[in-house]
Amino acid sequence: MDVSQSDQERKRITVEIYNRSYTVIGKEESHHIRMVSNLVDQKMREIHEANPTLDTSKLAVLTAVNTMNEYIKLKEECTELMNYIEKLEEKEES
Repeated sequence: MDVSQSDQERKRITVEIYNRSYTVIGKEESHHIRMVSNLVDQKMREIHEANPTLDTSKLAVLTAVNTMNEYIKLKEECTELMNYIEKLEEKEES
């Protein structure tokens, strides 16, 4: 059986998030996957500290919502910065 190149590049990493083990499969380096997992764990613990009565499912959903909110804000800031840089470059050219 041939294993495709993309399958060969995929890595399996076991991480712990909020006291549970998960196997993450991806192409990213293991240190990157561990960093992402640690950030998710940290965010879950932060939200749990503010809302100790939440069950794990609700805690996970709130973590995802908070993370997406932060992502969208950063993406918008990045777009604004790129537009600003383009305008500066256009000024320099004229």
